[in-house]
Amino acid sequence: MELEQIAELIDRVSASELDSFCLEQNGMRLSLKKKQPRKQTDPETQSTLVQLQKQSESPQEQSKQMSPVELTGTEPTKTEHTKTVVSPLVGIFYAAPAEDAEPFVQEGDGIEKGQTLGIVEAMKLMNELESDYCGTVKQILVSNGEMVEYGQPLFIVEEQN
Repeated sequence: MELEQIAELIDRVSASELDSFCLEQNGMRLSLKKKQPRKQTDPETQSTLVQLQKQSESPQEQSKQMSPVELTGTEPTKTEHTKTVVSPLVGIFYAAPAEDAEPFVQEGDGIEKGQTLGIVEAMKLMNELESDYCGTVKQILVSNGEMVEYGQPLFIVEEQN
């Protein structure tokens, strides 16, 4: 499926009365959810917006466009020594290697550079997320089995010097 076709699908779903749309074709799965308009009288209403980003943009550029609050509904705690680990692709995040296994990391765990933090499944391929930092996991911003977007913040790590 071409990028132009995906963009047209997004436009059509946005213009329709559908709340969500899912398409599976040639081993690829595309899932769209429409952002519900917020009412002026109900500030607590939260919704998720699925955004399609150009593949040429880096995860850092995208994380500037979509804040972690928009993506997860929670504000990550950041200091000058914290680093954000972002998703390298669109897929489903898994915190453990199997359903009955312990998670790779938990909040408060010490981690080493190159250590596996989780898995993102995309098109039946399991992609291990390895840490680029040595430090402590301060926050895990996603839940096991949650759909994640390219560039979406997943972990906040306090880096050790």
